[in-house]
Amino acid sequence: MSFKLPRGTQDILPGEVEKWQYVESVLSDLCRRYHYKEIRTPIFEHTELFQRGVGDSTDIVQKEMYTFEDRGGRSLTLRPEGTASVVRSFVQHKLYGLPNQPTKLFYFGPMFRYERPQQGRTRQFVQFGIEALGSEDPGIDAEVIALAMNSYQELGLRSLKLVLNSLGDKESRQNHRQALIEHFKPHKEELCNDCQSRLEQNPMRVLDCKQDRDHPAMKDAPSILEYLNDYSREYFEQVKAYLDQLGIPYEIDSNLVRGLDYYNHTAFEIMSEAEGFGAITTLSGGGRYNGLVEEIGGPESPGIGFALSIERLLMALEAEGVELPTEEQLDCYLIALGDEAKKEAAGIVYQLRKAGIQVDKDYGQKKIKAQFKAADRLQAKYVLVLGEDELANKQINVKRMATGEQETIDIADVVEYMKKEFKGE
Repeated sequence: MSFKLPRGTQDILPGEVEKWQYVESVLSDLCRRYHYKEIRTPIFEHTELFQRGVGDSTDIVQKEMYTFEDRGGRSLTLRPEGTASVVRSFVQHKLYGLPNQPTKLFYFGPMFRYERPQQGRTRQFVQFGIEALGSEDPGIDAEVIALAMNSYQELGLRSLKLVLNSLGDKESRQNHRQALIEHFKPHKEELCNDCQSRLEQNPMRVLDCKQDRDHPAMKDAPSILEYLNDYSREYFEQVKAYLDQLGIPYEIDSNLVRGLDYYNHTAFEIMSEAEGFGAITTLSGGGRYNGLVEEIGGPESPGIGFALSIERLLMALEAEGVELPTEEQLDCYLIALGDEAKKEAAGIVYQLRKAGIQVDKDYGQKKIKAQFKAADRLQAKYVLVLGEDELANKQINVKRMATGEQETIDIADVVEYMKKEFKGE
């Protein structure tokens, strides 16, 4: 019986995984510079966390979650996004009580959504995200957006567009909500079934519908920007002023609502404008979620964050022709000839690895010519040769592959010799 991947998942094989490792290292270093600390949460949580945090009216909760009962009859869900889990951890471990606030966190990890697989959108996907909890300063909104933009720019992307909107505070949203209901109610029967439900539960989500986006009523729908109260309008102006100060260009899109119920005030998306990237241009999105901490049982702690898909990031890099500088060369390859030399070689390889040098050897009983070919395929910088004559003299031959230079040294000195060689590169 043969087995294949479940639909909507992928294997990331050697040769490709190095790109992921490089991306993760660059993003981790970027977070260090912004003083964000890593957090790791479980890949499954109690289902109610996502129902309360993400929102009952969202497509994620209604259609896309992988939910199951454990043997104790508890309802658990594979996490569909990262924010709810991070906020749950923030509350549970009382991180709001730490002296240095806001609490600034980042994460990597697999997320799970049951949807039709397509290029760049799989049922298991990996997100990088950040969350800043405990501040309602518009300056940190700009910092989060800057970090999001830098995440792509650090890796070489240039064809980027930042789209910005304000969803306002609770009062602004309530006034806008009523205006949307009155606007769309005469067209209710013309809308898709999902939008007919959204009109009662969360009418702003109607603006985000892919199926009804060309409906004439969408074009003249009331804009949230027309319903912002003084506080929300001033907050949005300050966010824009900070972005202007940072020199980060943006476009305003009053129909940008994001897909999760917890967003308010600042909402943003970053899109790729690279030719050939695909019809779905969104790379990442985020926004402010004041009130989510309280919804999950914590004290009043405003928050803002964003998340990006590593898969879509790699697609964008490919569309722009960006080559990642992944290291494929091997430091050393050790060729051993004869049974006694092979035993001695095992000890040499072990000591070199302990010294921090990347080294490999043959385990397939190949002849010397085939072993040299293997060293070439692995792009080894050095080849160490230990034959019967060298072993008898307690020596080993060192060949620098870039120049063809060779030198014979004592086996006892090989570790220090190679350490100096790599230190001098």
